[in-house]
Amino acid sequence: MTGDEIRISCVRSWDTEEIVALYRAGGWWMEEYDPAETPGLIRGSFAFAVAVDEKSGRAVGMGRVISDGISDAYIQDLVVLPEYQKKGLGKALLLALLDACRAAGISWIALVAEPGSEPFYRALGFSPMEGHIPLIYRGEP
Repeated sequence: MTGDEIRISCVRSWDTEEIVALYRAGGWWMEEYDPAETPGLIRGSFAFAVAVDEKSGRAVGMGRVISDGISDAYIQDLVVLPEYQKKGLGKALLLALLDACRAAGISWIALVAEPGSEPFYRALGFSPMEGHIPLIYRGEP
């Protein structure tokens, strides 16, 4: 893909159906989720980037940052539609998100990578946080 075919933009809103389709493509959408909450998810993100196919005008990738805007930031939900993968879009989205963080003076930037994606993130400057284990809250014990 050339720069003329795909545009990466940080946005404050986007078409809900397109974003839900990207979450589904990433395997992160659960049917109990309410699509009506998607605009708030975008607005509530520190940065939300989309990769747009200029020919179709549709979003083919996305990523977001959650942060207080001052100290720490976490990359979330980086996904590219399967037919657009292996073309540099994930890297372009990640770099746009990193630029947004650095522009705000945020230098502590982390993420939780899916198994098998470590080489992708390592090549872009990320490394494992030795001695740390990611945890998720699943409810009352």
